[in-house]
Amino acid sequence: MADEQTKDERYKARQQKVKAQVDEKIAAAQEEKGLVLVVTGNGKGKSTSGFGTIARAVGHEKTCAVAQFIKGTWENGERNLLEKLGVEFCVMATGFTWETQNKESDTKAAQETWSTCKKWLADESIDVILFDELTYMITYGYVDLDEVIDALAKRPKMQSVIITGRAAHRRLIEVADTVSEVKNVKHAFESGVKALKGVDW
Repeated sequence: MADEQTKDERYKARQQKVKAQVDEKIAAAQEEKGLVLVVTGNGKGKSTSGFGTIARAVGHEKTCAVAQFIKGTWENGERNLLEKLGVEFCVMATGFTWETQNKESDTKAAQETWSTCKKWLADESIDVILFDELTYMITYGYVDLDEVIDALAKRPKMQSVIITGRAAHRRLIEVADTVSEVKNVKHAFESGVKALKGVDW
């Protein structure tokens, strides 16, 4: 019984210390501004994370918009739901670049989508924007990195932007407030399992 009481006291002391550290960080975080979040890495779940943040923002009655680069040639569960809730979508809708194999048409489609993105980045009425798979457009040279960095810097102060995709450029990582890397440990597709509607897309 005494041992249990000692364990409880040690646990309580540890938790009080943690609480004091958390409270100190909360008290120090006084700046209010929109965030740039980058979700990158080779693992599955980057777009899912971005859409989860959009769903959270919609739940708080924020105005949101989503641009989808690369994907868009098949039904999208997130779009099916979020458009009904007033989220504006701009979809490149060319599919994967290895399917189109046409740099000229891919570049044109990316530029058209990016043109809408720039308008959103200048619109104070939009609270949160998701640029799904934008990192690929920068890597392939379809969208200019300097232009992206400049547009992010000039956006309304309280507007937040989520950028997803593999191999985020180091300059995107530098300007981001929060960067998460999704690591691939295991994926069903590598074992020959088909993508599952409602889970994978």
